[in-house]
Amino acid sequence: MLIMRGTDESNAAMMADIDEMMATTRQFIEDLFKAGVYVAAEGLDDPRQGVVVDFSGEAPVVTDGPYGETKELFGGFFLLDVASREEAVEWAKRVPAARGSKIEVRRVPGSDEAPPAGE
Repeated sequence: MLIMRGTDESNAAMMADIDEMMATTRQFIEDLFKAGVYVAAEGLDDPRQGVVVDFSGEAPVVTDGPYGETKELFGGFFLLDVASREEAVEWAKRVPAARGSKIEVRRVPGSDEAPPAGE
């Protein structure tokens, strides 16, 4: 999974030229599809539209966004089916992203890799 992370500044830069960003993102997704590695991709709405459900106390507490002192915002993801971490990293380097953004590369374990219940 390629997790898109940005700051307020990088998100503003992306929104300043959203038409070009959307066009390059569509091309990137097409490249993923042609390479046979595309599984899914989604962007997320503005964090001010979200809520946080905090389980720190006895009862969950719901707080409207934006998320306080967040330095990086999770903006969306690309889910790929690749053979190695190195291949995922190579795709991550090609993600159309604004200066200041980061792409976190994380492996999604298969259901057969989950520990048995009760362990």
